[in-house]
Formats: sequence, C-alpha cells, structure tokens
Amino acid sequence: MQQPLPHTTRTHPRLKKIRRIEHCFTTTSALPHGRSAMLPPVTRRVPTTVRVKHPHLYHEKRLASGAPPPWRPAAILDEWVQREARPISLRQLTFFGRTLTENRLLSSANYVRTELPTRLAHRLRDMQTLPYVVVTNPHMSHVYELYYKAFETLRKVREIKTVDDNDRYCKIITETLQEHLTVIPKLAMGIIECQSLMKPQETDKFMNTLLRSRISRRVIAEQHLALTETFHAPWHFPDAKQYQDPSAELIGDVFLRCNAKEVIEECSQRAKSLAREAFGSARVLPEVNLEGHLNATFPYILSHLQYIIGELLRNSIEAVVERCGHLPSNPAPVEVLICEAPQHVIIRISDQGGGIPKDILPNLWSFGKGPRSHIHLENLERVPRMAATMQELKPSTTSTNKPAQDANDGRRPVDGSLSSLTYRPPNLRLGMGLPMSRVYAEYWAGSLELHSLEGYGVDAFLTISKLGNKNEQLSTRASMDAV
Repeated sequence: MQQPLPHTTRTHPRLKKIRRIEHCFTTTSALPHGRSAMLPPVTRRVPTTVRVKHPHLYHEKRLASGAPPPWRPAAILDEWVQREARPISLRQLTFFGRTLTENRLLSSANYVRTELPTRLAHRLRDMQTLPYVVVTNPHMSHVYELYYKAFETLRKVREIKTVDDNDRYCKIITETLQEHLTVIPKLAMGIIECQSLMKPQETDKFMNTLLRSRISRRVIAEQHLALTETFHAPWHFPDAKQYQDPSAELIGDVFLRCNAKEVIEECSQRAKSLAREAFGSARVLPEVNLEGHLNATFPYILSHLQYIIGELLRNSIEAVVERCGHLPSNPAPVEVLICEAPQHVIIRISDQGGGIPKDILPNLWSFGKGPRSHIHLENLERVPRMAATMQELKPSTTSTNKPAQDANDGRRPVDGSLSSLTYRPPNLRLGMGLPMSRVYAEYWAGSLELHSLEGYGVDAFLTISKLGNKNEQLSTRASMDAV
C-alpha cells in the first residue's frame, strides 16, 4: 500500500465545504445571488456582514463612493422573484375610486403593498444577471442600491388594516418615489458608459424593461396616493355620496375622458414656449393645425400622454425651424390628424423638417448607442433628478411650475406629484425623448412609430387603446431565475 507523502495532511470533507463557501464570500461581493463563475478573482476578503452605527449614512456614503453592492443573502429575494406580478388596466385602476370607501382604500393599499416589492425583486434579479463589469459601474451600482433599499423597506410592511396604517404607508411610498427620481439619469449614464460591454440589443432590452417596470410602480403608487388624498379631502366627508359626481373626469391620476384635441393644443403651446426659449423670440414658429375626429376621448393617464405628444411636437417644431433658418417667410405648419376607431385612437403628427439624418436613424430608439452619445452623457450629468414628465421642462423665465388647481378645486395637481420636484433646461438634449415616449406608449398596449422621408419630413403615428381595458405591459418574471 502506497504511503502518503511526508508533511501532508488530509482535509476533512466538511472543512473543504466550509472553504468553498468562504471562497464564494470573497468573490461575489457585487452579485448577491452568488454566481462566482461570472466574476474575476479578487484579492481581499469582503465581509459578509457590515455593522454600522448609522445605516442611512453608510448607505449614502456607499452611493457617493460608487462602491459595488455588498453581498446579501439570496433566499429572501428568491422567494419574491417566484411571485408573479399582477398587471392592472386603467379600468381596474379607477375601480377603487369610483365609490371610495375605507374598505376599498385599504384594498388598494394592500394591493400596492404586495406589488411594489414583487416588481422590484424581478428587476433586482435582472440586474444581477448583468456582466460583473456592468454591475460595478458607479451609476448602475447606485440604481441597484436604491432598488435593494426600497425592496427591503417595502417587503417588511405588514398588512394594512386601518386608515392610520395606510397613512404611515403612504409616507413610505412618497419618500421612496422622491428618492428614486435619480434613477432615470443614472440608468441612462450607466448604459452609455457600458455600451461597449454589452450588445446594443441587450442594453436596450434591459433599459426598456427597467423603465417600463419603473412606470408601473409609479402608476400604482401615485394612484393610491391620489385616492388617499381624496379620502381625506374635506369635500369627501361626511357624506361622500352627496359629493359623488357621476360625470367626474378624474379618478386619482386617471382621466376617464381624456380629450386628444385639448391635450394637443396644450402641448403645442408649451412646445412653442420651449422653442422660443431655444431659438429666440424673433424666430417665426410653425403653426400646429388639427383635423379629424376632434371630439375623440379615451381613458388615460394625462402625464403619460403629455410627455409623448410634447416630445413629438417639440421635435417637429424644432426641425422645421432649423430647416427654415432665418428666412422671413412663414414655415410650413405641423399637421396633426386625430382618427377615432372603435377600439383605438390614432394620432398622426406630420412635419416638413427635412427628415431624420441618416447617422441617427438606425439608433433612433436606442438609449445608449448613437453618434451623439458622448454629448448626451455630458448633458445627463447636469440632470441629477428626472421624473420624465413634460412639466419638468420649464423656460428660464418660469421659476416654478404652476399646478393646475383651478380645474381640481384646490386638489392634487393632475400632472403627477413629482413634476414640481424636478427641472431640466429645455435646450438640453438627453437622447432619450423618443425611446422614453415609446416606452410610455407601449405600456398601455399602444404603439409609437416614425416614418422619415429624407429631405422632406417625418410622420409619427401614436396608437392609443380607447377602451382602457388593456393591462399594463410589463415583464412579469425576471429574465433569468435564481440558480
């Protein structure tokens, strides 16, 4: 029988297992679910637990330093990833608020309570499947930390049984929404900086999924906040039925009869104000002509429609002005056609601005790729927070956003609770207006298409579901389950 070599010892199998686990802890600091095969070796041991006296200060320092996310146990996240998100339609969103009672308010609260951490968990798992070098990007790491902090906070909320419980929960939601205003610019900067590390199709799919999920969380959260505000409003009590208006057009954040003509006229005036800010008051601007079914109405979230129409009109007006230069003649008008079908409303916006340049057209819907991505990156650094609303685009002469309170009897502004918290100059090009508009359009089962005629102009087609019975379009499951 062969004797073992001198000065050698046999390792107990249990000790081998412990060493393998320790090795995982030293090599999976950025990906909590522990895919060590995807990671390069590291030279220092990362502690599995971090004890700090002030956890909130630690969280802020980590975000500021751009350090990779710490290791976290995967069992809890795995449990939430196994849950399916429950999509909701505009018609269902308005159900809780039609005859708002305490039971319906609490039902809405508990729906939001279970949906928010579920949808966050799926997006966290999507981020964990990215390449290591992408996850450690400071901007992507910032978003990951924000998401995980929100997930840990929201998943621990107990069942909401009283109105006081709901009020405390609403405070948590409001704080989370305000904290996440940095997500869009951080995501965009991270995608641009990592565009050479992933395929363009993968980065755009990832960005679309995260933004669509962000819209879904904000929709259900802000709808519940609006219902809570309505429930506590003085005009709602003591007898809510006495003040129930069967012809009311607004339930929470949902407009039941959104008039396409009125929205287009409002957005065209705002787009012209922004164009005067960019080109000067002496420049002649094109007129916006409307035709078609001018009385078409449909249920929709106003801030979504304003963003889409506003971006399309801004692009058309500015393209026409830039093509005409300083010519004294009146520029060609922007033609808007509204077409109402049994199940859809189609809005066509046509301009004679010369079309889309050839170098931009292939990457028109991309968030990170394009010949001007370096300019977009520099501009994004000047936008610390972004809600992706038309209201945050303000001319320099407008110091504050005037909420539309006259039409709401002093109630909550209809353009969203976050519009007054963000601001960005109107002439600051970020390269995400059209991609973000398409995300908004497709979220409620609609579509946005552009047809460019080089040397002439562009036709944009926006299709909107008219009945409000289409569920929100979101990725209900993470792209890769836990391993």
